[in-house]
Amino acid sequence: MIQRQRLGVNIDHVATIRNARGGTHPDPVEAALLAVKAGADGITAHLREDRRHIRDEDLIRLSNTLRAPLNMEMAATEEMVTLACKLKPNACCIVPERREEVTTEGGLDVAGQMETLSPMIRKLRESGIRVSLFVDPDPEQIAASAAVGAAVVELHTGAYAHGKDGELVRLKAAAKQAAGLGLEVHAGHGLSFGNVAPVAAIPEIVELNIGHFLIGQAIFDGLPAVVQEMRRLMDAARANLDA
Repeated sequence: MIQRQRLGVNIDHVATIRNARGGTHPDPVEAALLAVKAGADGITAHLREDRRHIRDEDLIRLSNTLRAPLNMEMAATEEMVTLACKLKPNACCIVPERREEVTTEGGLDVAGQMETLSPMIRKLRESGIRVSLFVDPDPEQIAASAAVGAAVVELHTGAYAHGKDGELVRLKAAAKQAAGLGLEVHAGHGLSFGNVAPVAAIPEIVELNIGHFLIGQAIFDGLPAVVQEMRRLMDAARANLDA
């Protein structure tokens, strides 16, 4: 029987809306609690170096309040490693980060940064934190992720979401390779109601992390409703595998 796929909800853009006016509303922690109540299995929050959306105090409150797993997205810097070891989220996903980008534009170059990443991953693991690496569905990057000691790879689905030819095939091959190397496989970026099913149906992918679409659609339909609909679509795609 195919394992039920987990849904992680990224709440970054609740903080983006809050920060546009300042103050405390809307509260990303309240959004996290609503998402979990509606069926999310975990919460993702990206603490960027420039603090453009999620802030340190948001992560502290999430750590103290949330009863579901917290996944902290972060750049590969000593500052972020130190903060993560202090907060001790359930997991950390290391992502590439550039100040001038609007959102994460591609996967981490693990193969080119093994000497930098290895000690950071070791330090996080010694603090009891599961380490995930956000990578493109590329064989070299997946092999390097296993070599540096990551427990998880999160496959970057941005090119697939933008309709690039052949990306679903690449994602399927990457998921199979990663699982074969003993890595847990997650996926995310650009997923929506319209494109999630084929990715949800990849047997090796055990978790999807989705943020921007859900928060945007929540403006029209409400956060609980959009989380429930994404959960339904994911479950339907997995059920077809058992049929």
